[in-house]
Amino acid sequence: MQEGKRQKQVAAVLQETLNDIFMHLGLNMIEGGMVSISNVKVTPDLLEARIYISLFKIEQPAAAMKRIEDRAWEIKKQLAEKVKHQLRRIPVLQFYLDDTLDHVFKMEEIFKQINASKKPDSDS
Repeated sequence: MQEGKRQKQVAAVLQETLNDIFMHLGLNMIEGGMVSISNVKVTPDLLEARIYISLFKIEQPAAAMKRIEDRAWEIKKQLAEKVKHQLRRIPVLQFYLDDTLDHVFKMEEIFKQINASKKPDSDS
């Protein structure tokens, strides 16, 4: 099902505000790695928000996600304070690990290996 205009608007507001909150709480840098919100999806009733977190150069992604989830109440409290005039109800926040970057890096490695294996054959 396609996302409605209001869903997209709410998701954009949430993503921008959550990025600011993560920066304010010091959650944008964990263990020397970078944390960013790659995407936000909102249900049609606007009562649930799925926040996709992208981790870069973080050794233990599960520990980083746990740290974020442990502070979810604080994140939601600050979110409510910032968007209380834009939204009637603050959605339930669910955090998910966005491993798209990992897949991109793996694919790049595979392509490098394929290209490296092809080069000796083309010289003959």
